Amino acid sequence: MQFEIVIIAAIIIFVLNYTGRINTNKFITDNTEYFRKLKEDDWDFLVKARYGDGVNPDILFTKRIQNAGIVLVLCLFIFISNFNYSTFLVSLIAAYLMFKSGYNSMKKYYKKHLNDIDSMLPHYLKSLEILIQHYTVPVAIGKSITDAPPIFREGLQEMINEINAGNDKIDPYMNFAKEYPVRDSMRMMRLLYRLSLGKQEHKQEQLLAFSKTISNLQQKARETRYKNRLDKMESKTMAMLITTGLGVMVLLIFAVLKMMSI
Repeated sequence: MQFEIVIIAAIIIFVLNYTGRINTNKFITDNTEYFRKLKEDDWDFLVKARYGDGVNPDILFTKRIQNAGIVLVLCLFIFISNFNYSTFLVSLIAAYLMFKSGYNSMKKYYKKHLNDIDSMLPHYLKSLEILIQHYTVPVAIGKSITDAPPIFREGLQEMINEINAGNDKIDPYMNFAKEYPVRDSMRMMRLLYRLSLGKQEHKQEQLLAFSKTISNLQQKARETRYKNRLDKMESKTMAMLITTGLGVMVLLIFAVLKMMSI
């Protein structure tokens, strides 16, 4: 009977939402300030790391809330005949797990592609050197946005807008580093800010120091990537050896048992 109730409830929720009798998007929009407290600090970065600037992190976050709400309602319908504090708590836990599943999926993708994503910023800054030789740092960044990795474009535009608005302190650079917490992002943004403060007559010397540091960070990223690949190959080799060894042992045991039965 409970299964039929869940099916009917799911159909009713779908029909009401489809016909506009209930509007979950409007409900979430009206209570945005409350739901934003549930939003993880690195959610926007993780979405941009996976999809670039083609996907709005807020839209995906809204879908997470909607899915969690649907799970909560369905669970309440499941326990409608035995509703108590424990079943309500179970429903909340199920909704929370559904809500977190989207974040965990993004986190898993980031960890899987960690080195590739982390290497994007030093690679971008390395390509920025050519423009910095001919322009000031803010102008060079502004001209490079269209060719920058999609993950950084929105953040770079926000940084340039803040600088152009008159903020000549380190804050725009640090805000970018916080929004995109890849490896050594704070250090790289400090270097870029210092380069922007340098006098024109010492620009070439400072640019060489900047270039050397970025090259070292690129080398560090490559070494980490190769190390991870080597560790992965070693683990696969070890797993293969263990599997082969167990297979040989099983065959030997069968052979000994067969000889004993003769």
